Amino acid sequence: MEKKGFIHSLPFKLLCALALGIIVGLALNASDGSALSTAVLNVLVCVKYIVGQFISFCVPLIIIGFIAPSITRLGNNASRMLMVALCIAYVSSIGAAFFATASGYAILPHMAINPEVDGLKELPSPVFALDIPQIMPVMSALFFSVLVGLAAAWNSSKYITNILEEFQGIVLSIVTKFVIPVLPILIGTTFCTLAYEGTITKQLPIFLAIIIIVMIGHYIWLALLYGIAGAYSGRNPMNILKNYGPAYMTAVGTMSSAATLSVALQCAKKSEPTLRSDMVSFGIPLFANIHLCGSVMTETFFVMAVSKMLYGTFPPVSKMILFCLLLGVFAIGAPGVPGGTVMASLGLIISVLGFDETGTALMLTIFALQDSFGTACNVTGDGALSLILTGYAEKHGISEESDEMKKASGSKIA
Repeated sequence: MEKKGFIHSLPFKLLCALALGIIVGLALNASDGSALSTAVLNVLVCVKYIVGQFISFCVPLIIIGFIAPSITRLGNNASRMLMVALCIAYVSSIGAAFFATASGYAILPHMAINPEVDGLKELPSPVFALDIPQIMPVMSALFFSVLVGLAAAWNSSKYITNILEEFQGIVLSIVTKFVIPVLPILIGTTFCTLAYEGTITKQLPIFLAIIIIVMIGHYIWLALLYGIAGAYSGRNPMNILKNYGPAYMTAVGTMSSAATLSVALQCAKKSEPTLRSDMVSFGIPLFANIHLCGSVMTETFFVMAVSKMLYGTFPPVSKMILFCLLLGVFAIGAPGVPGGTVMASLGLIISVLGFDETGTALMLTIFALQDSFGTACNVTGDGALSLILTGYAEKHGISEESDEMKKASGSKIA
């Protein structure tokens, strides 16, 4: 895999877009009323609207492209150990989400998140609005993906499965070649308009504080995961955790669990015999694709902060519960690309929580700025879940390298 420097990475591009947007927005604010500033502002508002429409159009495609093929792959290999792995990955993800939700309700009200800012300027309406309707509502795309994926798996429909696999490749190309490249444009224009309105200088420090809080939450959740795994398996989890430094740092640099897989496997193999060798070969590649506890925790905490910042209130508890439960499903089928979790779950953010284009742009920005550490939490947590699998196999008399494990071990390697 070709390694790229930081200046070519998505976070650097987003940081540049963010900084440039703020500078231009503050300049437009200072020169408000002139013919040039009015013309530039009208252009930026139109660009922001069109790019937002394009990303909104892609959301149902992303849902179908990644959720449905993931279900067909898992259904075709639904062995006992695979189902156990799916269950503990889902429980870990929604547990992290509920932990972030409880922390958000406890911490965020005490932070200086003030949506009411005096002296705000009003943005002009787009002079040219290119509407790009979605092919279907996001919830329709979700249910379509689940039903088609399950039906294809139950009927062993190889033709439909192959079509879904190819469609996933097409959607991944759309994401990597179109959606991700235009994200800096959306984020730059969003922060430009926020700076023009006059709120950004007061709100940006809050984002930085929130990122630090989320990172602390990652370490707390990892400690909990490894503690539970050690207690269940009867083995010392520190024998695993002490070897995960290289994998953690690699994940910080690549922002991809799939790209970190080779290093994670090496770190896990150093943890033998605490981890069984067959559980390393089976669990680490699988969890690299379906266990995203760090990313889920980050997204959950951030949606609460952005909701308070932009809309003046936190989402109701009932909506947050539904969001957390569905987000765990989306995490299992999320693409293995930087920001894959939040990209795959944009439909939830829009339909369940009611975010608009500004809210989704802010979510994409702050999520991408710390995505490295969320991925590192995901990768490190895979060792704890593999230890749980080791304990389960021993408690239930599953011998090493059984036929069941051989069939399932390659079921979901990205």
